[in-house]
Amino acid sequence: MSRTAEYARLAAGGVIGVILIVYAAIFLTRTATTPDPSAPSPEITAIAAQRLDATEPPSADVAAPESRAGAPANSRQPAAPAAAPVAAPPSDFPRPLIIPVSGVPTGMLSDNYDDPRSGGREHRAIDIMAERGTPVLAADDGTIVKLFDSNRGGLTIYQFDPTETYSYYYAHLDAYADALEEGQSVERGDLIGYVGTSGNAPDSAPHLHFQISELDEDKSWWLGEPMNPFPILAGQ
Repeated sequence: MSRTAEYARLAAGGVIGVILIVYAAIFLTRTATTPDPSAPSPEITAIAAQRLDATEPPSADVAAPESRAGAPANSRQPAAPAAAPVAAPPSDFPRPLIIPVSGVPTGMLSDNYDDPRSGGREHRAIDIMAERGTPVLAADDGTIVKLFDSNRGGLTIYQFDPTETYSYYYAHLDAYADALEEGQSVERGDLIGYVGTSGNAPDSAPHLHFQISELDEDKSWWLGEPMNPFPILAGQ
């Protein structure tokens, strides 16, 4: 073979080698930069992590509420100290009362005692508006005679004054105070529950339904002659 032919053969082989090297480099680059279709994208990985966080079980330190005789399991301890009780101004009512919702002044009370209700009923109580969970306080000294759960009133408390002349009715509670039970003596201003919307109260309007009744001779907690709490609590 002539020298010219040999040089031509070597040159052709060199070109082919260069071409092979270039193709190999391109293939390796594409393999390194092309994602594995079976691997999840970063967005999917992030969403999965969020869902795992959301479904993480609660801490084992959180215990279920304890059920006690006379007090249902939906009682709780106060999350924060209650505001100072607001004393009702002097009135003709023979008992010194406080406004039974923590931090509510007399100026925020409304006289809705005679407001109509469904079925031709009359309200015969006042609604004291407050945020859900606001402490409900004993309006007077006395005894817790009944803890009751009804369709209309929801979680309720019936309290007698010390002379068993009057009963105080607290309704639509979110929960009872921890350890509250029937037969328990309370003093004016003691924590007995929390404002809520249990019973037939609208979820968007948490309030305490508060009624005062004069007891009859039988001293039955479900009987009595209601009287308007508004002038008593507002001092009118």
